[in-house]
Amino acid sequence: MSFALKINAGQEIAGKPKRFLIKENKPEKRIDISIDGQLFTSYIYPDDLKKPVLYPLRTAQGTIITRGWPLQPRPGERVDHPHHVGLWFNYGDVNGYDFWNNSTAVEPGQRGLFGTIVHQRVNKIESGNKEAKLEVASNWQKPDGTVLLQENTQFIFSGTGAARIIDRITTLTAQQEDVLFRDNKEGLIAIRVARELGCVDIQF
Repeated sequence: MSFALKINAGQEIAGKPKRFLIKENKPEKRIDISIDGQLFTSYIYPDDLKKPVLYPLRTAQGTIITRGWPLQPRPGERVDHPHHVGLWFNYGDVNGYDFWNNSTAVEPGQRGLFGTIVHQRVNKIESGNKEAKLEVASNWQKPDGTVLLQENTQFIFSGTGAARIIDRITTLTAQQEDVLFRDNKEGLIAIRVARELGCVDIQF
């Protein structure tokens, strides 16, 4: 007697969970990414943030390396720059609108100067044993809600041993008008680390 066994790529074997697992929580506007059963980070887009972010970030040992404030304050943290949350992607001058510094702390009379990145939908969730992929779409909006840019982003989460890796591939597509990213010191991707790491933030 003979038999053949075929296992498709990414398929679970005998009920064993995938190493890299993505789970969506729509009511809480959060998508959790776990590695080997341990939460690594979450893609979050709550109404009180002005852009989606990855928050918090953890090492392979479970240590949180991002600042908790303003979402989950911890003793001894600095409480400056309320727009510095987790790991984020935006820019300080897009057709004259500041997407970088926007937060709920902006005075009502100044809100016309700031843009907001609004999560629209999840395009793809793919868990696996070598990596996990999350594709999401967002709109970069003027204060009146007009869409300047449509964003499509793919996150690839991977890592072995103590290493944790996030690859981000983002495509921005102009909509109703030409879009200019003017020279500005604030952008394009950054992480606000915990006080123990001794930095205000790291920008690239």
